[in-house]
Amino acid sequence: MRPARMAVVAAATVLTALATGPAAVAETPGHAPQQAGVAIQETELTVPTADGLTLPATLRTPVGGAPGGPALVLVHGAGVGPREKYRAEAEAFARAGVVTLAYDKRTVGYSLTERSYSQLADDANAAADVLRSQPGVDPDAVGLLGISEGGWVAPLAASRAPETAFVVVVGGNGLGPLRQQTWAEAVKVEAAGVEGSLVDAASSGMYRLINDMGMFPEPYYDPAPVLQSLRMPVLGVWGALDRSTPPVETVAAFRENLDRAGNQHYTLRTFDAAEHSLRATTTGFEEGADFAPGYVELVGEWTADVAAGTPAPTSVTGTGLQTRDSVEVPPAAWYESAPAHGVALLVMVIGFAGFGLVAAARTARRVIRRPQTDGSLAAAPVAARVIAVTGLAAVVGTMAYLATLTIVRGGHTIDPGPLVAGRTLPWLGLQVLAVATVIAGIVLVAQWWRGREVRRGAVERVRLGLLLAAGAVFVPWSLYWGLLLP
Repeated sequence: MRPARMAVVAAATVLTALATGPAAVAETPGHAPQQAGVAIQETELTVPTADGLTLPATLRTPVGGAPGGPALVLVHGAGVGPREKYRAEAEAFARAGVVTLAYDKRTVGYSLTERSYSQLADDANAAADVLRSQPGVDPDAVGLLGISEGGWVAPLAASRAPETAFVVVVGGNGLGPLRQQTWAEAVKVEAAGVEGSLVDAASSGMYRLINDMGMFPEPYYDPAPVLQSLRMPVLGVWGALDRSTPPVETVAAFRENLDRAGNQHYTLRTFDAAEHSLRATTTGFEEGADFAPGYVELVGEWTADVAAGTPAPTSVTGTGLQTRDSVEVPPAAWYESAPAHGVALLVMVIGFAGFGLVAAARTARRVIRRPQTDGSLAAAPVAARVIAVTGLAAVVGTMAYLATLTIVRGGHTIDPGPLVAGRTLPWLGLQVLAVATVIAGIVLVAQWWRGREVRRGAVERVRLGLLLAAGAVFVPWSLYWGLLLP
């Protein structure tokens, strides 16, 4: 099993190292939008966590602002978490009259393959406690603002801290992380014009495998119970062109769960021409320098109303543009599991590559002396040689291509090159190899059954048997990855 697991780990690690899991949306620092007339005072602080860490933090206060106004903690999205990443947001909100605290995300216990939303929620509440203790900050007007992955963390933190004045969610999810991730990956591939089986292979197929290996943290976190527990005012904000969070489904999930909570003061707003982190955009994949018009003002005015004790009544405005529905991603069955994939890869590599190595050795032997006459090294049937070549090429090529797609795609759409019936040329080539492997396998089995060309010596029979075993495994494997599907 060790070689099998190593084979799967090698493929999955490449993908996981570049895809950021539920962290697939790792926001990058941007330029602060142009807002004049308000100076900001910065104060360096620290946030002590429950497990003994000390997280550096920066407090930003609008100079000359009236005391007792709103204050919020910025709760990180996915990926590495220096507080500098949210300088633009922190400064923009401060200029809009909101005191902000941005802190460095923990590195202990948080990585691509390890994280705990519960632990991150405790960190957010620790930061809120620090903010409440600052001079001029009204402890009853401190709220949490969660961005992307923080849209799961901030509500969880608020559900544990009833003193939280309000919750703001920006690009957050009303769905589970694995469901969101596979949706986002499929959207990226489809946006490039790709159709058919490659879409599923490059999204749900890969991430189900990674998840089964325990390398996708918090895959089935359910935000619904937490949202149903929130009684404080909630502001949810999304970009209509969000390509990382399904905006239509997420707004519906927030609305349904907050209604079940009996929450009377939630505002859900979708901004046109805005992407996941509420930057201006034309496609949803590129991130403009400025925030969507009205976004910063909405946060400033809405939080000010809450701080003044006059939260806005419930409202839902704007509509997202969602090109596909998300799909629940069930755990892998035993035959889809990482161990099963590892065994399948091992059998196919041994069967296909082993046959080829023996053939090469036979050729070398012929060069230096006459071939044996017992048939043990007789020339293999043409069908067998086809299977060995096309099967190995299809297996290795498929894993390499899917890994390459993920590397190239990153957080954006891809340039697939020429397409034929919605297929990229590499994928079409892999499908041709798969079909050729299956056809050659059928021919070889027929020859074996009739006894033609395959009554060889013991060595030849063993390697042909291994080759047929690899071919038998190849059929369900290639169906799983969509090589034999449209």
